[in-house]
Amino acid sequence: MKVKMAVKPDWLRVKAPQWERVGNVKDTLRDLGLNTVCEEASCPNIGECFNQGTATFLIMGPACTRACPYCDIDFEKKPKSLDPTEPDRLAEAVRRMGLKHVVVTSVNRDDLPDGGASQFGRCIDRIKAVMPQTTIEVLIPDLCGNWDALAEILSAQPHVLNHNTETVPRLYKRTRPQGEYSRTLELLQRTRAIAPWVYTKSGMMVGLGEEPSEVVSVMQDLRAVDCDIITIGQYLQPSQKHLNVQEFVRPEQFEQWRLAGEAMGFLQVVASPLTRSSYHAEQVQALMQLYPRPIPHNEVR
Repeated sequence: MKVKMAVKPDWLRVKAPQWERVGNVKDTLRDLGLNTVCEEASCPNIGECFNQGTATFLIMGPACTRACPYCDIDFEKKPKSLDPTEPDRLAEAVRRMGLKHVVVTSVNRDDLPDGGASQFGRCIDRIKAVMPQTTIEVLIPDLCGNWDALAEILSAQPHVLNHNTETVPRLYKRTRPQGEYSRTLELLQRTRAIAPWVYTKSGMMVGLGEEPSEVVSVMQDLRAVDCDIITIGQYLQPSQKHLNVQEFVRPEQFEQWRLAGEAMGFLQVVASPLTRSSYHAEQVQALMQLYPRPIPHNEVR
């Protein structure tokens, strides 16, 4: 007997996009043979983002080496060898779309010794060469705790390094079985130590059975490792085979978390039902102007 997926409340309904603009973005992606997390992970904001001419690029995919039960990215296909042309095609997409801020993420590539760090570095380098004024955000996996690989990504000097906490520690075993909460915090802490000029960021899903106080505890843990930016959004079940939504969190609760995060000292808190880790990510540029962190000359790659 199939279990019906929960019906979304009104505050989770999105407006239909202007498909002409969406089609232009899709044409660019198809022409250059690129993947986006917007499509692969069934993001509810795909219409809005594509309509605005933005996308979160998914490199080294679309097949993932992990099987997180909340995620819609394919884990049944065998990962392919890294494509040496991918950085060039990615940079060309950024140029064609005229992006002022770009988010580059990846599937988990636990099959690679460096977890794909070298490919992240090449992508950052090419975007900088083609679009030097574009700010670059990378949303990276935990690299299985390979801190040399983390240092390699940071040596390419992204402007923002994002690594998602995803959920509260109590729910890790069920939600993120191959991840470790302590490793996530350590990655962010090491990023701050290695590259203090980089803005650090993390995101959470809610509605999986966590208590509001547990979310606040995670926020406090992130501030303890000097994380700059946090995003909090509603988990939505991609299909019947994925984890069920335990609760549709009301907008008022997200507002409480936003205020709590600002009181804790986060430079930016983005919390709403439709928030995703790269949703409205370009807003970080305003933060960079308010809290500039120039890269030291002796750290230039």
